[in-house]
Amino acid sequence: MNNSASIVIIDKEDNSRNIIKNYVRNIPETYIDRDFEDSFEAYTHVVEHRTNIIIVDISEDPDVTFELINKITSINKQAKIIVTSYNSDADLVIKAMRIGAREFLTKPIKEEEIQEAVIKMRDLSLGNLSDSNHCKIISTFSNKGGIGKTATAVNLALELANITKEKVALIDLNLQLGDVTTFLDLTPSFDISYVVNNIHRVDETFLLSTLEQYKDTSLYVLADPPFLEQAEDITSDQISKLFDALKKTFSYIVVDTGSNFDGKTITVLDNSDLILLVTIVNLPAIRNCQRCLELFERLGYTKDKVKIVLNRYMENEEIKTEDVEDVLDRKIYWKIPNNYFTIMSAINKGIPVGLVNPDSNISRNYRDLAAMLSDSIVSTKPTRKQQRTNNFNILGIFKK
Repeated sequence: MNNSASIVIIDKEDNSRNIIKNYVRNIPETYIDRDFEDSFEAYTHVVEHRTNIIIVDISEDPDVTFELINKITSINKQAKIIVTSYNSDADLVIKAMRIGAREFLTKPIKEEEIQEAVIKMRDLSLGNLSDSNHCKIISTFSNKGGIGKTATAVNLALELANITKEKVALIDLNLQLGDVTTFLDLTPSFDISYVVNNIHRVDETFLLSTLEQYKDTSLYVLADPPFLEQAEDITSDQISKLFDALKKTFSYIVVDTGSNFDGKTITVLDNSDLILLVTIVNLPAIRNCQRCLELFERLGYTKDKVKIVLNRYMENEEIKTEDVEDVLDRKIYWKIPNNYFTIMSAINKGIPVGLVNPDSNISRNYRDLAAMLSDSIVSTKPTRKQQRTNNFNILGIFKK
């Protein structure tokens, strides 16, 4: 069984353990080593046997179980933890991520979900998972300037790098008015125009030497072109090829998009696994957000692909969150608090908010958002990239 991944199940419920065993017992290249009711007995076993995959339930006493998981991952850093619980509260999910969980599944367990999670952990353990399959592309979008789209992209990308310790690419695809390098006080030697014009040379060494590494983190930045003519010359096909190349090196790609609906922006959105539609709570912004959602629906984007993020959120807003959800017919995915002084200090100094004040509410909020969006903890399937015909008519999306 040297070429198979071992599985240990830790769950106080006999029925739950039996259901999980039944669901995962026939997955190729895996075997069920043991199952335990008692977590402390399990701890001794998984540490001694260097178990590959640990499926652990945290429903009854999450704090004690989190401590157990933390001990396991500190000793066996290669262990892949799948957490199950009847409670899927966001705070619990975030806490699970921070102590080393790789997947979070809500009970009652669904056969397809647990099998997908185990197969993914198996492939990670055995080195079968390719970088392109593992990579997740997250784009921030707003069709109105000054909403906070770039700040969201920059701070999210850095927190993803800090939390996951994996390589993260931050791409400025606001090709004419990009601000990513300004937000991070960077003066890169190369830009996106150089990379796409040398796409035939692109490999991991090329990318890591041309993208600008941010300080001593695993965040790499690809700047917008310095001249407008260069921005015009970049094609949608080059953008698609760029993503294909980046996916082989980076675990996450965070994209700051342009605010206009053109072929290049739609190519970015088509390639994205997740679109964060950033808005604020006022009537013009909400109306613009509503129009974006209508256009996204015509483009074939699912509700799982598009998530609404409220920026500069305040509890005592005249327009309530529930009102926004009623108008948009969508749930608000995330709320970023209004902290004008911290965010403006960060922008003016050219540093992320986490370096201005790591204990501020907005810094914690970006860290929590990164934890929620981490590919390690989101168990939903990546969305399938939309395919457009060569004669795709952009103007057609505006017609009812």
